[in-house]
Amino acid sequence: MKFLPLSGVTLLVATTLLSAAPAQTVWVNTATQGISVNLLDRATDLGPAPGTQAITLRVALKMRNRSTLISYVQQINNPASPKYGESLTPAEFTAAYGPTSAQVTSVVNYLKQSGFTGITVEPNHMLISASGTVAKANAAFHTKVERFNQYGDVVYGNTTAARVPQALGATVGAVLGLNDIGKMKPTMVTRTQVATPTYAVSYNPQDFWKIYGNGSTPAASNATIAIIAEGNVTQVIKDLRKAEATFKLPQVPVSVIQVGIASPDTSGLDEWDMDTQYSTGMAGNVKRLYIYTGSSLTDTDLALEISRWATQNLAKAASASLGICEFFPFIDGSMLADDNSFLEAAAQGQTFFASTGDTGSFCPVGAAANGVPAGAPFVNYPASSAYVIGAGGTTLLADSGDVYDKEVAWYAGGGGISQFEYAPYWQVNAAVPSAPANSKGIPDMAMDADPYSGANVFVNGSWLIVGGTSLSSPLSLGVWARMISAKPKLGFAAPHLYALYNGTVTPGTYPHGGYHDIIVGANGLYSALPGWDYTTGLGSIWVSQMYTHIK
Repeated sequence: MKFLPLSGVTLLVATTLLSAAPAQTVWVNTATQGISVNLLDRATDLGPAPGTQAITLRVALKMRNRSTLISYVQQINNPASPKYGESLTPAEFTAAYGPTSAQVTSVVNYLKQSGFTGITVEPNHMLISASGTVAKANAAFHTKVERFNQYGDVVYGNTTAARVPQALGATVGAVLGLNDIGKMKPTMVTRTQVATPTYAVSYNPQDFWKIYGNGSTPAASNATIAIIAEGNVTQVIKDLRKAEATFKLPQVPVSVIQVGIASPDTSGLDEWDMDTQYSTGMAGNVKRLYIYTGSSLTDTDLALEISRWATQNLAKAASASLGICEFFPFIDGSMLADDNSFLEAAAQGQTFFASTGDTGSFCPVGAAANGVPAGAPFVNYPASSAYVIGAGGTTLLADSGDVYDKEVAWYAGGGGISQFEYAPYWQVNAAVPSAPANSKGIPDMAMDADPYSGANVFVNGSWLIVGGTSLSSPLSLGVWARMISAKPKLGFAAPHLYALYNGTVTPGTYPHGGYHDIIVGANGLYSALPGWDYTTGLGSIWVSQMYTHIK
């Protein structure tokens, strides 16, 4: 859909409407819907939130000329196109596809008139942050913010849709921050969290090189990558240095980028440890590792973090071992904001990997046990986003010489059909089963995730064996870093990964190389089959073969 800039006449109407009394205002809905207590697991409505409660909002604006940008992404990733290998700069994106200065000004003025302070606009004009109170938010967006008791914690959320005056309807896409319920969760799993099988192995980075057939594929010395994290990551860097020394790997340059207010939280240490150690470890080396760390894992704070990764365009590939049932970001509007960031990144030649989750063909609800086939029949976001590579999970087995033996679809690896995201053209062209219904299927690909064939990770200086699709995502990032380091024209990964597969499969192999076709195992509703499937997607990467064939 195209969103055109507001005309001078419309701006005049906007000024009139925004200065009018609330009773005279014509309100229109945004993508931020109301949150009913019935949508929340084990929650009790406690009534209106105090009007004086402080709140930080992020207003997500609509992208201009979106369909044109989607077409551009297709062209720059097609080796037969004269535009192949091109990419936009953030400034070029803003000029052609970001909201106009007039549109931004109209929203900023409205926030000021509504009593909000600390208003900041992201460089691409797509997000505007502002500080205020619940009372101001209720009035400015014609909504009601209430409190809930959920799992013993008091949280808040808007029980009616967020609306804006009609004059802003063509500009404002969603209003984030009206709830603190939507929080993404890391997808790391330890061996104690799953049933004990009859085997138990663990791997170092060099083991993964051998098992996944790295061969002579060069290290990613020219690639810049990023990890999406939260809280204080000081210990993460210390643990990375110990892992590098232990595994005799190069010490990679690290830059920490704080997004939003710094948080002292270290509860995600083990997750960020695995992400950093096995992205750079699988890559062999990188030009620089960026760790983006935010204030919290709420939808609104992560939206700012993802946006900042795209707008800075410092890292050409990133991984987030995080996920949430996709219905929630759809309801609260963060899906709209994040999808725009992912599309911008794709046009700039950037790739985002995300874990598909560790509860099989269902997404976790409440305190659902790992891998138990119970929960909501949705897939995890952001792995389900059209412009994100969803990394699923396998159980990886090799002989004593680190020679690949086989992989089985990990029973807890996330996979299924998105209810909200469309099938991108590369899935349609590859005849992915969900494509006829115009829905994205995940995972896109898979790597080791079973904690009983997991990774040796340093956490607080000590050795821990862990897994989950929190492992498969950074492993995938590390492999892709090797590809773009040597072949920088590759840009955004998805079209190139799917171009290696044409839907015609000989069991156990693909016609163009680059993948191990996994045909054994299940994750609940879905079974591994020859070709693309809802447990392992395209399969796991055979590194040297992919390096030879991808273009």
